[in-house]
Amino acid sequence: MAAVLLAAGVIFAGVGFLWWQESLKPVSPNSKIKTIIVVKRGESGQSIAKKLKEANLIKSQKAFLLYLKLNPTTLQAGTFRLSPGMSLAEIVKELASGRIDVWVVIPEGLRKEEVAAKIDKELDFRFSQKAFLKLAANSEGFLFPDTYLFSKEATAGSVFKIIRSNFDKKALASAKKAAKKHGLSIKEVVTLASLVEREAKYEKGRLIVASILLKRLQQNWPLQVDATLQYIKGNKTHWWPVVSGADKEVQSNYNTYKYPGLPPSPIANPGLAVINAVYKADPETDYWFYVSDKNGRIHPAKTLQEHQQNIRKYL
Repeated sequence: MAAVLLAAGVIFAGVGFLWWQESLKPVSPNSKIKTIIVVKRGESGQSIAKKLKEANLIKSQKAFLLYLKLNPTTLQAGTFRLSPGMSLAEIVKELASGRIDVWVVIPEGLRKEEVAAKIDKELDFRFSQKAFLKLAANSEGFLFPDTYLFSKEATAGSVFKIIRSNFDKKALASAKKAAKKHGLSIKEVVTLASLVEREAKYEKGRLIVASILLKRLQQNWPLQVDATLQYIKGNKTHWWPVVSGADKEVQSNYNTYKYPGLPPSPIANPGLAVINAVYKADPETDYWFYVSDKNGRIHPAKTLQEHQQNIRKYL
């Protein structure tokens, strides 16, 4: 009986070895076909294996997952050009480093120079920050924050077109609604949203800040937004520096302490949630003032006295 079990084990091991060796080979060794495979951000190994098998690029999903376990590798998100003529090892190597497209995340609240630098870090030499900023000179506020899939060889022109048109696709309708509701232009809505984006981190706080700023705007009060002073002072060393009391006297149309009304244009690129907060804002709010504590929480006040108390308490 022991001999039979031993023989069965040897046969099983031999079959497993042959299966493994066969699974490592290309599906079609002489194939020159190239297949485009897109790996999403955060996609699981099982999902990638299924995608490769359905595209006839690997012989076995189990073998693919076993290979990853035996050869720990970080697979990249992006677009890949693979072939049935590639071995399993070659496919894994390509998925780890051979992407032809890359995912680029543009967070909310960046100014155009930061957007350009973020993209430049991910793309190859064909992308030019200088060229992008020239195209985006009048588009601050309309470079829509989102997750993008760009070719690594994308040019400044193609990237700008994608980002700028994405605002129209995803945010223009909301901006129009807010403009109609509050008697503003679309540019004014986006400008106001950019101030709120820089001033408030959380949904509740955004609505409070948007309501107070809208109230001040309608009452011809100076908006007194520190982020506009940061925008004036910002440079490539630090785009959002700490401001001082002396900065409130700087001569600039963006100085919302010195001049009432909105600044000439947006100071950053707001997301859809903040544009919606502007739409929902209530200029009839009882509050006139607000401070943001070290955790980004907004504390509103109805009177200057309450505001000064909040400053002492939270700042």
